[in-house]
Amino acid sequence: MMLFTEQINHWDDWWNTFQSISAFTPLITHIMQKENLPIAKIENVTPGTNAVFKVGDYIAKIFAPPELYEDISDGYGTEFNVELFGMKWANAHGVPSPKLIADGVVVDKYHFRYMIMEYVRGKELSKIEGDLSYENKVTIGRNMRKITNQLNLPCENFTPIDVIEYAINNDEWEDEGFPESFRAELLTYLKGFHMGQKVYCHGDLHGDNILVDENMNVSIVDFADAMYAPVEYEQVYIVSGLFEFQRPYMEGYFGGDYAVEEILDLCMTWLPIHAWAHSILAHNIGPATEVTSFAVMRERLSDLITRGKAGENHP
Repeated sequence: MMLFTEQINHWDDWWNTFQSISAFTPLITHIMQKENLPIAKIENVTPGTNAVFKVGDYIAKIFAPPELYEDISDGYGTEFNVELFGMKWANAHGVPSPKLIADGVVVDKYHFRYMIMEYVRGKELSKIEGDLSYENKVTIGRNMRKITNQLNLPCENFTPIDVIEYAINNDEWEDEGFPESFRAELLTYLKGFHMGQKVYCHGDLHGDNILVDENMNVSIVDFADAMYAPVEYEQVYIVSGLFEFQRPYMEGYFGGDYAVEEILDLCMTWLPIHAWAHSILAHNIGPATEVTSFAVMRERLSDLITRGKAGENHP
C-alpha cells in the first residue's frame, strides 16, 4: 500500500500538493516511526521549494522527487546534499540553527528524501520587520555578524555549482528587463573576475530564513542554496537583500562608523556575481530597463546607500 497517493507528473502538480497536510500525513507518520520519533499534530510552516511541516517539536522536510527533474544529476540530489552539508556544518560550528535529527529516503510511489530537524522557535524577520525598533534592528545586525563569523569559514567544496559559471549562464537578468548594454558589460566583467579564498556561504539569508525570538536572538534556516564562495558573496546579499541598506542593521553588522564608499565598493564588486542580484537590483534601483550600464548601477546604489546611512526611507 502506497503512503503517498497523489499523482505528480509536473512541477505544477507538486506546487498544488506540497503544502497538503492530508496528502503527506501517511508519509510523515511513517518517517517519524522509522526514526523512532513521536507522532504529533502536523502543521504547515512557511513553504519553499520542498514540502515542510511542523510535527510537534520537529520539522519534517520532504524533498521533491527525482521524477520532476529533467537532469537528475543537475537538480535532484544536489539540493539535498548541499542542505545536508550545510546543516551539519552549522551544527558543528555552533551556528544558531535547527539541529539535524535524521535524514534518509523512503521508496514509495516516488523516491522521497527527507530530513528531520528540531523546531526552532521564533518569527520570520520578514513578518516582524515593520514592528522593530531602531535598537532591535541594531541588535539583529550585530547577531547576524556573529552568525556569519561562525559560518563563513574555509571548508571543502560541497557543491557542483561554480559561482561564476552560474552567474554567466543566469538568464534572469534578461527576464528582469536589464538592457543588452548592461548585460554585455556584465558578461565581460564576469569573464574577467578572479575569486579569492572560498568559504562556506549560506547564500540565501533573506527575511524568511531568519528567525528572531522575543530577545532578538537570531537563528538561520534553509541551507539548500549555499555556495562555495568568498565571504563577500555572503555579505553583499545581507546588506543589499536582507538589510536593504537600512542604517540600524548596518550599524549592528559593520559598526556605527561604516563608510558609504566601502559598502558601495562591496556591492559593485560582488553583486554582479550573486545568484539573486538581478532581483535585488530590480527591486531596489529599478526599473531594470533604465539600468543601462555599471555606471548607472553605481550611481543608483550610491544614492541608495547614502540615504540608508542618513536614515531616510528608500524604495
